[in-house]
Amino acid sequence: MERKTVRGKTFDEERALYHVTETDVLECNFEGPADGESALKESSDITVRDCTFSLRYPFWHVTRFSIDRITMNETCRAPIWYAKEGTLSNSEIKGVKAIRECKDIKIRNCTIDSPEFGWKSEDLCLKEVTISSEYIFFGSRKLHLDNVTVKGKYSFQYVEDGLIENCTLDTKDAFWHSRGLTIKNCTVKGEYLGWYSEGLTLENCQIIGTQPLCYCKDLKLINCTMEDCDLSFEYSDVDADVHGRIDSVKNPRSGRIVCDEVGEIIRGNEAMPCEGEVLIREKG
Repeated sequence: MERKTVRGKTFDEERALYHVTETDVLECNFEGPADGESALKESSDITVRDCTFSLRYPFWHVTRFSIDRITMNETCRAPIWYAKEGTLSNSEIKGVKAIRECKDIKIRNCTIDSPEFGWKSEDLCLKEVTISSEYIFFGSRKLHLDNVTVKGKYSFQYVEDGLIENCTLDTKDAFWHSRGLTIKNCTVKGEYLGWYSEGLTLENCQIIGTQPLCYCKDLKLINCTMEDCDLSFEYSDVDADVHGRIDSVKNPRSGRIVCDEVGEIIRGNEAMPCEGEVLIREKG
């Protein structure tokens, strides 16, 4: 089948390019008084480049797609749902609830401002991306983030399996109820990091913020630092190697925490047996 090209058009009607296949959509605008939804719904094997989207739901149920150098405005609500096998690059995404129930999506060199971004998806790979999102990656699986900057509040909740490396994460309540995540070479700043997680590993990370890493199972810290971290590790099963000071450690359930200095070790009045050790590294 010969590929088709749609170039330099403006579309505002409902399902303007519904179910197109083997098509390049170039230099088009999706906006106008008809305010139509679902412009490219159920399309496959498409390339979309140098376009602007201002209408809702443009990429639902899209398969095998390449999106490059596009802008999705704030009015482009829920732009990418139920999509799979796609790439998104060099673009600015502002539509609320971007990417949900998607699979095998690669995102590179993008700026994203989208509350509730990346929910309940699988095999998302992001590289060189900046994201602002209040709730990000809720309930997603098999994530890979490399050189990503995240500004948010409630991030990575109920996420399973993934690698996050070389990233800066400034987010409250990150990684709650997460399972099987590895975080390497990252700065992680926020309150109440990683509560109720299982199999969380942080390696060569800077951890900043109050009451981190409580109620954790199979928690590992390898060559990390902790700043402004008080009431740490409460009721956690932990194996931690921390360089520098921890402000305070409270009632670790099991395992051991090795550090250079601890401001306070708080024991007693525990709700369960707590036998975790806190050891000060010998100098010299």
